[in-house]
Amino acid sequence: MNYVYLVLSGVVMGLIAAVPIGPVNLICIRRTFAYGPVNGFVSGLGAALGDGVFACVTGFGLTWVAQLIAGYATIIALVGGAMMVWFGYHTFVDKTPITRLTEDRNDTGSSTLVRAMASSFALTVTNPATLLFFTTMFAGLGGLAGGAGSFVDAAMVVAGVVGGSAGWWLALTTLIGLFHARIDERWVKTINRASGVIVALFGLAVLVRLVIKLY
Repeated sequence: MNYVYLVLSGVVMGLIAAVPIGPVNLICIRRTFAYGPVNGFVSGLGAALGDGVFACVTGFGLTWVAQLIAGYATIIALVGGAMMVWFGYHTFVDKTPITRLTEDRNDTGSSTLVRAMASSFALTVTNPATLLFFTTMFAGLGGLAGGAGSFVDAAMVVAGVVGGSAGWWLALTTLIGLFHARIDERWVKTINRASGVIVALFGLAVLVRLVIKLY
């Protein structure tokens, strides 16, 4: 296969996985408004790496990992749903003063950025449905799913997935970052409450669906 085609196919997959509005998008948007584009982009990069993990599992034919994820899908979804509820609640009740936010907008310390990346990565990899998405997408690339393609072929697609997802987060957070310096305390509170409620509802929907499935 043409390597350009494989990379572009991966980019498209990464964009399809990243663009739809979901809890990770809302968290990254909120962080960009509050703390600036660097924090927002690093948060998005965590999600891109999470997409890359699922792409690796599918592209490199790591069947045992896929089976392990499928076997613990309920537990993983439970953890993911609980995390979304916790993130939503924490965001909703956040009362950080605007003066502190102004200082934090210039805070690009490694510990802050690592936490931002780790949290979005954790939310992404606790969504087993993403594995099914990449399995379906790889199946459309001439049998790459399950390791039918070569190692290099799969690596090209995985690189495209991470690059496409990361490119989306870079574009989104850069655009939003143009406005974050104008956000005052009233807007911060509104953004926190709105995004907090929506993220928590995503989490509750996951938990309710699990309860219905089990009973």
